[in-house]
Amino acid sequence: MSDFPQFACAGEALTDMLRTGVDDWKSMVGGSTWNVARNLAKLGLRTGFAGAISEDVFGDALYAASEEAGLDIRLLQRFRKSPLLAIVAETAPPKYFFIGEDSADLYFSPKALPTGWNRDLQWVHFGGISLAREPLATTLISLAMQLKESGVKISYDPNFRNLMDKKYDATLRTMTHLADVIKISDEDLRGLFRHDNADLALAQLREFNPEAIYLYTRGAAGASLHLGDQAWQALPPQIHVIDTIGAGDASIAGLLFSLQVTPEKNWQEHLNFSVASGAAACLTAGAQAPSLTQVSTLYEKIKKI
Repeated sequence: MSDFPQFACAGEALTDMLRTGVDDWKSMVGGSTWNVARNLAKLGLRTGFAGAISEDVFGDALYAASEEAGLDIRLLQRFRKSPLLAIVAETAPPKYFFIGEDSADLYFSPKALPTGWNRDLQWVHFGGISLAREPLATTLISLAMQLKESGVKISYDPNFRNLMDKKYDATLRTMTHLADVIKISDEDLRGLFRHDNADLALAQLREFNPEAIYLYTRGAAGASLHLGDQAWQALPPQIHVIDTIGAGDASIAGLLFSLQVTPEKNWQEHLNFSVASGAAACLTAGAQAPSLTQVSTLYEKIKKI
């Protein structure tokens, strides 16, 4: 592997511990930014995950999954620290908490990345709980600023979780201001702005950066793309939904792929590919990255609202 990635996702890779019975648990590799990286790689883009994982059995699983996904392993760091775990006691409605007070992810260091890692870089994606955990959050915000100044485009998905309280407000504003593309869901907006009017919250978010592209997802109700005074909307195709885990990560990956590989397409077509990507992720259990063939098949079935 000689060429460095065109795309990188910087943030957290973690282990989801899912309760499957009274005393039964199942572990699954995951993490919002890591999932986006895996989706981009599955679509065929040179992608790396810039983050840190532990040196134990949980870290081994994440490392193996990163290799299997085709991610550039040179950007992945490992530390002899505890793993970051998401304990998911219930999924409907979701009840969860995180374990990782001094975990490996917090020790990620951009200075330790290989020389020239960003020479081919065109996009970097940020988001997830990594931007709500110090000192990692400060490290990543500083990295985003440096990359932005060097001409790299920034993608951002807050991916709201319950640890994003008022202290996260400044980060939300800063990252939205830096980003070229922002992915946000109706659930994210209600959580981040702490009120029930998601459309009003979207308007409030857009005031932070009126020039950015906003991908607004609403599950089965479809998605919209917003740029300036213009908006485009699309409905997902009729599919048999296994579950929706990872659909949001797949949708932003699909949009970034479309913008990079087919820049000649119009905004409606970019949105349609994003919606198709999110829908394709719902065809299998867990956060699985759909193939380009799967996405392309669903792309032909997208309905414009």
